[in-house]
Formats: sequence, structure tokens, C-alpha cells
Amino acid sequence: MPVRTGNSRAIQTGFSLWRDIRRNWGLYLLLAPAVVLLILFIYRPMYGVVLAFKDYTPSRGIMGSPWAGLKYFERFFNSYQFASTIRNTITLSLYAITVTFPLPIIMALYINQMRAKSFRKVFQVVTYLPHFISTVVLVGLLLLVLSPSAGIAGNLAKLFGTEPVNLVSIPKAFSHLYVWSDVWQHTGWDSIIYLAALSAVDPSLYEAASVDGASKFQKLRYIDLPMLIPTMITLLILRSGNIMNIGFEKTYLMQNSLNMPFSEVISTYVYKLGLLNAQYSLSAAVSLFNNVINFGLLVMVNQISKRVGNNSLW
Repeated sequence: MPVRTGNSRAIQTGFSLWRDIRRNWGLYLLLAPAVVLLILFIYRPMYGVVLAFKDYTPSRGIMGSPWAGLKYFERFFNSYQFASTIRNTITLSLYAITVTFPLPIIMALYINQMRAKSFRKVFQVVTYLPHFISTVVLVGLLLLVLSPSAGIAGNLAKLFGTEPVNLVSIPKAFSHLYVWSDVWQHTGWDSIIYLAALSAVDPSLYEAASVDGASKFQKLRYIDLPMLIPTMITLLILRSGNIMNIGFEKTYLMQNSLNMPFSEVISTYVYKLGLLNAQYSLSAAVSLFNNVINFGLLVMVNQISKRVGNNSLW
């Protein structure tokens, strides 16, 4: 009886995997804790997405609660907050990508061109330090600086004889405060990965360019930027998979009753539904919808990048 090709290939793959594990058992042993943590804290909790399709009550539990189908998805789509939360999330995310994505690249190119090593080290330390400030402290500093009564902004306004303005209470100023505070906090740290890519450039390329009379701008254009393009594309693909994910902690801390029309995003909406209003099924449905959109965007951008530039995650 002839052996099926599919079964034989599966058996050969299994044997080769087992031989590889026996040969490199030490490496797999080091990998085991990470795999266990991934299963316990990432894949195992995924079972909770069934809450989005059930009329969940804590007394009955997940298994005992009756099925609701797409009831809670329809409720979210028909709610008055659907359009506003989607709009705020996309607007804030695209604004953040537009500003925070190119700035670390520019900073990395600038640092790479520094010749004074002592100044370069000081500059890097100064720009890296804000990354280690917690979000709670950052928002506290932001509110303190922008306070119209006791903050630096208020005192400067009084010094020049103008009326202090509470920027935190202005709805349209929320996105600017959110994004540019992120720029101050994370640009220096995010530039590290681009500096690592630039460190792989062969110094002989710069020497050859100098012999040919190339300027600094030409070196940036023809040596540094091509070296950064694969890293840039990879990070852009990853960022595209988080377009619908706006950091909950910072957004929630910066929210108030005045800027709510522009600061209510999906992450804060899910928190209020699930933990404050105990609408567990509705919050699970909103969160699942959000993750499905993110996954679709990730796959789409990855495929576009693969066809256009031959760079992709898979």
C-alpha cells in the first residue's frame, strides 16, 4: 500500500524536530520558561473572549451564562459613543505615528553624526532619562506645569500681562498635549534601535564617500538612510498593528469632564464599561472588535510592504 505524501512529510518533520530538540536541548531548556509564561498569561486568558458572545453574569460563570450571539456587538455599533470613540482613537493614533515615528530616526541620524564623544554621551543620557519616568509622574508634572494658578505656564502668562489659560481643559488641546509629551518622554529611547542599525555600517563606506567628495547630507542619503530602511519598515508594520491601541493609563489620567469629547478612546471606554459599570460582555465585545481591527491592519500593511519593498514580518 503506498504511503501518503502528506503523512510521510509530517512524520519526517516530527523526526527532524525531535532530533533538533535532542541536539540543542540546552537552548530549548532556556526557552521553556518564556514559552510557559506566554501560554499562561497570553494564550490561556484568550478563552475569555467568549464573554463577548454571552450574557455573562458572575454568579453563573462563563460556562453557565447563556449565549447572546452578536447582541453586544450590535449594541456597540448602534451606541452614540461608537463613532466618537473610533474617531478619537484613530485621530490620536495617526497623529502620534506621524510625529513620534520620524523623530527618533532624525535624532539617531543626528547623534550618529556627532564627533565630540563627551557631548554625545551627555546628550544621549539627557534624552534617554525621561523614558524612565512613570506615566503617573509624567501626567502629574504636565498638570503642574500647565496649571493656570500655580504652574509655569500660568506664571509666564501673568508675567506678560495676559490671562492664564487652562490648556488641560481645552478639548482640542488634548491630542497635542498627549502626543508632544510622548515625544519628550520617548524619542531619545526609541532612537536606540536606529543607532544600533547605524552601528552596523562599515566605516570604509564613509571613508570612500569622503574620498569621492561626498558631503554629510549625501552620506546621510546614500549610506545611513538605506541602512535604516529595513528597521523602519519593520517598526512601521508593528505600529500599524496598534493603531487602535492608545495607552489607557496616560489617556485616563489626562481625562476630565471638559476634554472628554476628544479624550474618550476605546481603551478608556472598555475600562469604564467593564470595571466601573460591570458590563462585562459589552466591554469584551468592544475589546474583541478593537483587536480584530488591529490584526487586520497588521496583516494588510505587512502584505503591502511585502509586495512593494520585499520587507515583511512573515
